[in-house]
Amino acid sequence: MKLNVVEKGKEKISIEIVGETHTFLNLLRENAWKAGSKQASYVIKHPYLSDPKFIVRAKNPLKVLNDANQMILEQAKEFQSEIKKKLK
Repeated sequence: MKLNVVEKGKEKISIEIVGETHTFLNLLRENAWKAGSKQASYVIKHPYLSDPKFIVRAKNPLKVLNDANQMILEQAKEFQSEIKKKLK
């Protein structure tokens, strides 16, 4: 996964996430809201010609992104554990 920082301010971060789609971006957005962002959204100007831009506004947007990422990892581990239990 490749990231391009579009804007980095005290209370706002905007990044392009190259090659990602609604699936990952919705997961990240949902968890950024849970992590305490004031705004967590993304824009895909054209599905084939542009990379999505993800925007976070918060008192500490980098912390929100890191916390959201950690939540995604924990959810994936929980899912993996449940799959292992059910498919013994």
